[in-house]
Amino acid sequence: MKSLPPVAVTGLGMITPAGDGAGATWAAMCDGRPTAATDPELSGLPVDFSCRLPEKTDLSRGLLPRSSWRMSPVAKAAVSASYDAIADAGLNTASWDPARVAVVIGCGVGYLTQWHTQSLRLAHNGASSVSPLTMPTALANMPAGEIALALGIQGPSLVTATACASGASALMTARGLLASGQCDIVLAGGAEMAINPLSVAAFHRMGALSTRRHDVAGASRPFAPERDGFVMAEGAAVLILERAGDAVARGRRPRALLAGCAASTDAYHPTSPHPQGEGTEVALRQALADAELSPVDIDHVNAHATSTPSGDTAEATMINRVLPHHPSVTAPKGVLGHTLGAAGAIEAALTVLTIEYQLVPPTANLNGAVGEGAHLDHVVGTPRPQRISAAVSNSFGFGGHNVVLAFTSAASSG
Repeated sequence: MKSLPPVAVTGLGMITPAGDGAGATWAAMCDGRPTAATDPELSGLPVDFSCRLPEKTDLSRGLLPRSSWRMSPVAKAAVSASYDAIADAGLNTASWDPARVAVVIGCGVGYLTQWHTQSLRLAHNGASSVSPLTMPTALANMPAGEIALALGIQGPSLVTATACASGASALMTARGLLASGQCDIVLAGGAEMAINPLSVAAFHRMGALSTRRHDVAGASRPFAPERDGFVMAEGAAVLILERAGDAVARGRRPRALLAGCAASTDAYHPTSPHPQGEGTEVALRQALADAELSPVDIDHVNAHATSTPSGDTAEATMINRVLPHHPSVTAPKGVLGHTLGAAGAIEAALTVLTIEYQLVPPTANLNGAVGEGAHLDHVVGTPRPQRISAAVSNSFGFGGHNVVLAFTSAASSG
């Protein structure tokens, strides 16, 4: 099958536990500074730490008061990241055709805190105490809907929900919209703010979370032999995607190219990955074929690596099998924790920056290439300057969802 033409990433915006803005997040990644900290809202739970957005994060910037009051924090984060991405791309929203612009946002959970809070109100105080804003704030589609409302976008407005692969699924969907000719610009990304006592208790009960309370900063430790689960996190990222020719025509040099992507399903278990990474291998090989790349062309891997024992083992096994030439590997969740539905978009943005700056951030809390994934070329300690022409970003989710995005350097494409 003929591959689709590459699309340009011309702008990006990020709001993560490492800071408000792509620059702050990139700096923390390069420093390898973990963001996990004790969370007062989780007090009394077996897991009482998480990776929250910084306290001073302004999620209402650019929003009119009449809009801000009715929006959930996850929608505000998505809108704020969109404003940053548009500014970064040098786009003028007053001059674009709103019917030719689309929004695709990955969101795995929606604003779970609203469901939790309003359920308690209903149980304790009756139906009249339930907020009339419950549905428009809690539904998972609203981050995309609110971006469209804020920016007057009239093209497709979609949400992808493939658990922790949702953000990557959004970029894959966006690429298809551009290739079909339906749109000229797509705001694609992910947003998630699902940390609350209910979600943390639920993940803990299934054995997914780290319980490293004696060393909270070191709790998220991808590929480390003593890893014991992931750390809940929140955040948002939005990337501006355009056809490469359109970007050049308006005088905008791409930050990187989304050259290929693919999705697969494990069909193995509701929450556990296939132990040999068979489904993820399909996604990786198909993404390479879509980008017209061979395995040896890949210089760098942005690993999904959540810090769970089985997940990291399966991914390491798969990477070694498909990419035996040992490209460099980094795992952002050591710094950021696991942002669930936003993770794929945040890590796609980080992969773009890695290619653009020719610099690989280290995996935090991994003190050497030991344990599972010992044969991978882990970047640890300090960032590594490296020539990177092509990189892949892996995203996997409950339900067996797998998405791999292949990015290439705009410079190497000529």
